[in-house]
Amino acid sequence: MPYRPPLVPHETFVADPPDLPVRAPGEHGLSALTRAEVLGTDGQGVTLKAGTSDGGSLAVRISAAGEGVIRVRLSEDPLARGRASRALPLVHPQPHRAEVRIDGDRVRVDAGAVVADLSLDPWHLRFLDPTGAVLVSQSRGEQDISGRLRTLPFGRSLVDGAVVAYHESFLAPGDERFVGLGEKFTPLDKRGQRALMWNYDAFGSESDRSHKNVPLYLSDRGYGILVDSGMPVEFDMCQSTHSCVQILVPDDLIDYYVLAGPTPERILDRYDRLTSRPALPPKWAFGTWISSGFFRDSQQRVLERARRIRERGIPCDVLHLDCYWQVAGAWSDLRWDAEEFPDPAGMLATLAEQGFRVSLWMNPYIMTGSPRYAEAAAAGHFLRRADGSVYVADTWHGSHPAGGIVDFTNPAAVDWFAGLLRPLLEQGVAVFKTDFAEGVPADAVAQNGMTGVELHNVYTLLFNDVVSAVTREVAGHGTVWARSSYLGGQRHSAQWSGDVNTTYPAMASTLRGGLSHGLSGVPFWSHDTGGFHGTPTPDLYVRWTQFGALSPLVRLHGTTSRLPWEFPAEAERLAVAALRLRYRLMPYLYSAAVAAARTGAPMMRALLVDSPDDPAAWTAELEYRLGPDLLVAPMTNPENQRHLYLPAGDWVDFWTGETHTGGRHLRVRTPLHQVPLFVRYGALIPVMPPADRVGDAPFSDVTVLSFGATDGGTVVHDVDGDTTIRASRTGDEFRVEVDGPLPVTGLALAPVAGARLPRRLLLGDTATAAVPLDGLPAVRG
Repeated sequence: MPYRPPLVPHETFVADPPDLPVRAPGEHGLSALTRAEVLGTDGQGVTLKAGTSDGGSLAVRISAAGEGVIRVRLSEDPLARGRASRALPLVHPQPHRAEVRIDGDRVRVDAGAVVADLSLDPWHLRFLDPTGAVLVSQSRGEQDISGRLRTLPFGRSLVDGAVVAYHESFLAPGDERFVGLGEKFTPLDKRGQRALMWNYDAFGSESDRSHKNVPLYLSDRGYGILVDSGMPVEFDMCQSTHSCVQILVPDDLIDYYVLAGPTPERILDRYDRLTSRPALPPKWAFGTWISSGFFRDSQQRVLERARRIRERGIPCDVLHLDCYWQVAGAWSDLRWDAEEFPDPAGMLATLAEQGFRVSLWMNPYIMTGSPRYAEAAAAGHFLRRADGSVYVADTWHGSHPAGGIVDFTNPAAVDWFAGLLRPLLEQGVAVFKTDFAEGVPADAVAQNGMTGVELHNVYTLLFNDVVSAVTREVAGHGTVWARSSYLGGQRHSAQWSGDVNTTYPAMASTLRGGLSHGLSGVPFWSHDTGGFHGTPTPDLYVRWTQFGALSPLVRLHGTTSRLPWEFPAEAERLAVAALRLRYRLMPYLYSAAVAAARTGAPMMRALLVDSPDDPAAWTAELEYRLGPDLLVAPMTNPENQRHLYLPAGDWVDFWTGETHTGGRHLRVRTPLHQVPLFVRYGALIPVMPPADRVGDAPFSDVTVLSFGATDGGTVVHDVDGDTTIRASRTGDEFRVEVDGPLPVTGLALAPVAGARLPRRLLLGDTATAAVPLDGLPAVRG
């Protein structure tokens, strides 16, 4: 049993992971590869028969799975598949030609940017870059003074004669850093941590529990490791021993990929090619989402909220209705509460006329008090216990009634569930918030024969696939607002960080989670702006809204109201100002979103993404670049001051125009009305006039804002195509040329300290005057 300190309360979770069997003292069972012989080669790789330390033999396959990608499989049965693949494939490798060379005792499989270099006897595998430099190498096994292995070798473990797990270990130089592994709220550098790939209800989003696990990590040495398994894989990132990363896979094989860089962005691109490209949300989804909150609601309240939002000029595109659009005690059976919402179709039509899309909360559990529970149970639509009875699970941890868990391995259940969603979309609902889905118990049984352990992690993919597909069928897009995810889940946009507490430290943990998830291949991420559990102080509400407004997506939501007018007037003014800034920057933000969908690089970029050779960038975890040209350092404490790191280059303080040379740390003080925000010197930022909605039409009346009035360029992506913008400076003349459909109607110059402003501005060949941009403090006409 895991150690639990005395007198400290611990949440119980209906779906805790099972403990692996433990060998008795002195019992043998650790089986390591010792030597191998080549059975055959082909155009993709090599197949080998490997001998093990316990006298057995295993099948090994080393092959190219893409340019710059090496795949390694170890199993007893050469045709073995991961247990989760019975639900759906997680990785989609494509055959790729490799140069296979055998020279005596050595075998090389060359996949271009990465080469597998194998010694057959004794067995040893390492991975090289094209120059021959070692990217990563298997550990030969760390032994103690008595000769016992202290680390898990490449091989497998048996208990009582049964295989319980396969494993791999890699040497880790003392200064190597690691990032990724999903939405982790722990420090960004995972060295010294042990990460379990098991989706939890994370209870506050401040622990090592995670709603979204991705068995992928990136190294600052220019490679990534991806493990193809839906089981509770464990990554010991130099915790047990400082010199070794150990990967434990309780599956029928170990199947992993080495992804070449050299940059994080290149690794993520290769990861996408194996799994899926991120799904780009519709344009309106990048506007503000404002929630009813987790408390009683009604049609009258929704319409009143909408009216006040528009009256007060609060930028907003999506109204989210949380749990209480349904009948209390009958969640989540997808029925309107007819008493509180007597005319949902009329309400949705009215909101559409006001420019609002509507999001509805739901989850894949149906409480026993719902009229639909008996219907679904009788039809076999729920997960079951071993005895065949419905698995009634306490997925709400005692705070609400228990329920059945929809079995998405059952095609009939999928059709039934989609049939509940379709009428809501046809009624005018735009999108669903797909909550929970971490609650599959280990001892549950699915219709297709999978155990709860095998189904647990991939269940969220099945759930979100169903909701996304029916949404695309009716609404024309596949976006969901998801809490849980797993390997390949970037096909479900968007995702948010779960039920975070309303404290400054929780906001910091949330930011760490977002950066970690972005480095795991998921660019479209958000969080409960203001925090979820509790009521934020006015200053925290402002600071969190500033963070939300400069996040990939933004939603105000909590257990109490997050409506701006529910806070003191000054807090409302400053929070709304942050949202208005977001809308002014929307051409820049949406352009960054399109680029992220095409490349897999995150919108909210940990500094190491753009500065991979800078060791300090790998330690900066409470700041980020938003797209290529903005650097955001949210204020995660109430003191209005913090340290931050500026990467190489010159950076302009958005608010003051002061220029700072990068490659150093700064201590900054910013009053409550300003978030620490810096712009890359020379950047061209497209901005739009003040607006209270984004909509889905192409941008119009765009002004190009230059920081430094110097040579530069950018590409703006929009729904009607790409536009290239180039700026050139010759003496006192500054010219901006536009090639593409974007209607650029003006130029503006940011006052940059020390920069000499040009006397003549040209937009194409037409002389123009600088445009004043009201509401952007750093800008002058």
